[in-house]
Amino acid sequence: MNFKRQAILFPAALLLGSCASYQDSVYLRHDKILEMIEQKQPLFEYRIRPKDELTITVSTTTPEASAPFYRKIGQTREQANMNQGMNNAKLLDYLVDNKGCIDFPVLGMIPVSGLSTRECEAVIRQKLQAYLNEVPNVTVRVSNFKVSVLGEVGRPGTFTVSDERITIFQALAQAGDMTLFSDRDDVQLIREDSLGRRNVVHLDLTESDIALSPYYYLQQNDVVYVKPTKARVRSNTLNSNSSVWISMLSLAATIASLIIIAVQ
Repeated sequence: MNFKRQAILFPAALLLGSCASYQDSVYLRHDKILEMIEQKQPLFEYRIRPKDELTITVSTTTPEASAPFYRKIGQTREQANMNQGMNNAKLLDYLVDNKGCIDFPVLGMIPVSGLSTRECEAVIRQKLQAYLNEVPNVTVRVSNFKVSVLGEVGRPGTFTVSDERITIFQALAQAGDMTLFSDRDDVQLIREDSLGRRNVVHLDLTESDIALSPYYYLQQNDVVYVKPTKARVRSNTLNSNSSVWISMLSLAATIASLIIIAVQ
């Protein structure tokens, strides 16, 4: 009787275990919750932070009028203000300093931290009008927006973001997605704020409410770490131990062969 009971329970346990492992390997379960919650969040807009590098272009109907507002690599601030030298040199990006300011030709120090790129454009445009006879076209872009993904993914690495907007799933896609041996319900996000304070956030990517999280969109220099499952760790340990045992057995067989030859 006990044997029959075990014969029934064993396949059932295997079936339940396979269902559990399947549930642990999928993204965005319980997606109906997103339809039930009223979502009023504004569209995501990146905010400039210290250590960002900004590419800023100023366009006017007369190129000579906007020339003093460009600084080029190898050109001093004084040369830029006087529109001198380095005609064919590459334009210099503007580094946001620790106080959240950029040093812009002619205009001097401009606080930009906390502004969106559109707001930054408006501030520079307004300041430039005192020096121009027209409203210039100003474009601001973050040129060094990068995120890193490491751990149990297909292609770990650091990735440059061109449009200043990337979700955690887009970052994982860049990294070749998580492997089947990844811990999807405890993905770690390392983030540094504008004051240099670092924080580790634990994210469950198996639940759909991750789309409502403030960490759904990544920030500049975020690091996403995907932990391996316990099965992966055990597998690696087993493979490592197997190699050791195979080497020991091979050595023992060699020694035994030498002893047999010596005895003969």
